[in-house]
Amino acid sequence: MGEFSHLDEQGRVRMVDVSGKEITVRTARAAGVVKMSPEAFKALETGEVAKGNVLAVAKCAGIMGAKRTSDLIPLCHPLLPEHIDVTFSLADQQVAIESSVTLQGRTGAEMEALTAVSLAALTIYDMCKAIDKSMTIGDIRLLEKSGGRSGHYRVES
Repeated sequence: MGEFSHLDEQGRVRMVDVSGKEITVRTARAAGVVKMSPEAFKALETGEVAKGNVLAVAKCAGIMGAKRTSDLIPLCHPLLPEHIDVTFSLADQQVAIESSVTLQGRTGAEMEALTAVSLAALTIYDMCKAIDKSMTIGDIRLLEKSGGRSGHYRVES
């Protein structure tokens, strides 16, 4: 196991210096799930949620969140995503969320992809909570990343 790069020799928090790293194309994909009651799922699926088009708003929230990751996570470097996508699959009273982020930079796009999924999930919760306050958000994880020194990573299915 590697050392924590966000701690200095004295154990104090620090932002990692990436200025010496090469700029490369970086990609990342992340996923998560929102589980809900049959009633909430039906309202979402049929477009009957009072607050409006839940998945359209959640997609926008995910994209906006990915662009603002460094404002939300203290030690993340500000990056300029060149492509962000957030998609949804509905089945079995749950919404599966997947995001993908592509950028050119000195550090990876993993946090941006994870932030996109997280904010999309929170938006789904917010828009559907009047129907189901017991929804759960979970299984948020990195699926794949490429670019940079650490190479390619993919979750094995």
